[in-house]
Amino acid sequence: MFTGMLSEGHLRAFDQLPELVTRYAASAGMEGARIFLTDLRQQVLREVTGRGIDAGEGGETLPVEGTLPGRAFTSDRPVPGVEGPPDRWWVPILDGTERLGVLGVDAAEGVGVDQVRALASLVGLLVVSKRPHSDAHARLARTEEMNLAAEMQWHLMPPRSFANDHVVISAAMEPAYEVGGDAFDYAVAGDQVHLAVFDAMGHDSHAGLTANLAVAACRNQRRQDVDMVTTSERVEERLIEHFGHGTYVTAVLADVNAHTGLFSWTNRGHPPPVLIRGGRWTTTLHCPPAHPLGTGLGLPATLCREQLEPADRILLYTDGVTEARDRSGREFGLEQFTDFVIRHHADGLPVPETLRRLMRAVLDHHDGRLADDATVVCLEWHGPSRNIAMRPTPRRDT
Repeated sequence: MFTGMLSEGHLRAFDQLPELVTRYAASAGMEGARIFLTDLRQQVLREVTGRGIDAGEGGETLPVEGTLPGRAFTSDRPVPGVEGPPDRWWVPILDGTERLGVLGVDAAEGVGVDQVRALASLVGLLVVSKRPHSDAHARLARTEEMNLAAEMQWHLMPPRSFANDHVVISAAMEPAYEVGGDAFDYAVAGDQVHLAVFDAMGHDSHAGLTANLAVAACRNQRRQDVDMVTTSERVEERLIEHFGHGTYVTAVLADVNAHTGLFSWTNRGHPPPVLIRGGRWTTTLHCPPAHPLGTGLGLPATLCREQLEPADRILLYTDGVTEARDRSGREFGLEQFTDFVIRHHADGLPVPETLRRLMRAVLDHHDGRLADDATVVCLEWHGPSRNIAMRPTPRRDT
């Protein structure tokens, strides 16, 4: 089954995946395979049928809340449906740890859930390999019209979730279809994990262009192994070169040594990072802020450091999260923001699910329409690798 799907899949487009998966899965005792992918806000699961211009014509749309497929999606675990034989299973489709959707199959006698999960893993790889050049996937993932700035931002951002032995990184960004000047970034190089969050002035396509340039300039310097403070200075140079002093970007650039847990960051006029320790204690990590990028005020940028402990979480965010106001003018606030993350962590929810629910709470607080972009990046450090026992024993010279 795997050999056939991989071989034939090289020459298949996104909207041909349902037929390919259904045919090969049936040959291995998994009948009626159905692929459901989540929308941009992760509120519904939309079936990929391969029919029609949006690749989902004639398919079902299922809510994430209150359904068995939705439970598989939010928990990242297989969920049984109808007992058989055949046994119905709903299994999450993942790209690494990024949640793409769910796969439903009827497993014949002798076919275990591990085999269904393996199939879902392959489906995830196929979806990710096909979606970059598929307008059909883009249409399927949208439930609203998207503005130009959001179109730019979502194509710039890395996947919303990543994990390895050392860290879990997850991000969320709203308003998903109208985001303007917010952006986030992360990357891994050996033991070094790079994080950044940006907030450009304004809430339109000009703000989107500004944020795009800031992210690209930051990546360009980072990939040349330029230190963090110098990187921030060169990002500012690029902004002034292109926009003069007509706009600016606030930002936090940060690194985490995944082996030692040393957290380093510099603040360019942005809300400071928040540290959550022990699942209950929080503190704001203050660092003397330099001026926002693009203003050219000449304030020196400072590099600050904090030693993390295993299971610590770092939150980077934009002010649209804490300053979202309800009808009476009451802000969502930093305390409510951090308390929400702590409570849902205590419930054992995965980091991506916690942030999904956080953004729903922020939107609900603001009656579903944010006046400013709201972005959160969460990093959890596990501590030294859990695979230490598998590492080669260091050689001792005699």
